[in-house]
Amino acid sequence: MAVAPQERVLQAFGEAVGTLIDDFDLIDALHRLCARGVELLDVTAVGIMLADPHDDLQVLAVSEEHTRLLELFALQAHDGPCAESHRSGEPRVNVGLAADAGTGLPPAFAERARQAGYTTAHALPLRLRQRPIGAVGLLHTGPHTLGPSEVRLGQTLADVATIAILQQHTAERGNVERAQVQAALVSRTVIEQAKGVLAEHWGTGVDEAFDALRGYARTHHERLAGLARKVLDGTLDPAALRPAGRS
Repeated sequence: MAVAPQERVLQAFGEAVGTLIDDFDLIDALHRLCARGVELLDVTAVGIMLADPHDDLQVLAVSEEHTRLLELFALQAHDGPCAESHRSGEPRVNVGLAADAGTGLPPAFAERARQAGYTTAHALPLRLRQRPIGAVGLLHTGPHTLGPSEVRLGQTLADVATIAILQQHTAERGNVERAQVQAALVSRTVIEQAKGVLAEHWGTGVDEAFDALRGYARTHHERLAGLARKVLDGTLDPAALRPAGRS
């Protein structure tokens, strides 16, 4: 029996609220939020990008942890729909990626997106008291138009992501926002390093390494960043993370 759109929205926000009430793993929560965004907005991929202290966008979470997708979002650090939405604080939606679309997008991003099979892009700002702190990017492999109601829903998902990011850590008064944003970016960097270590140790791709890391963290109720640090400092044997049936 198909789930009604309203029920899917309630499920998504129920999960999001649960992460904010309970002790939660930020990166994993944002990955789940991205995956829900794919379902609710009928797009192919969703990514969350956060501005670092230099105001450059960094990839924090994507709906699917694939190298090509991560690289495509990373291209928008300075140019592309996400960068434009972050600078303006306004949505940038229904951007055609065809070579003759005439949207003024940077050639590198548009060409790489086309090569990966994407034809349409959207971006919605992460905003803290009307100040942009990042963006949510959406990509689709077919001609896809977001209407006003879908843009509002997407912006609400972006607002939930902002709340989750700022909720992660308690910092000294007067420097809360900067410390929390920096903590989120550091967590992502540690996870990326651990993925590389595991991939090299096993002779596999980083996508498989991330799946193993995330699966172990969920099973053992650990945070991804904490588990990644154990891999990096050698206190956890990579063999313990290897999924059953794989050598």
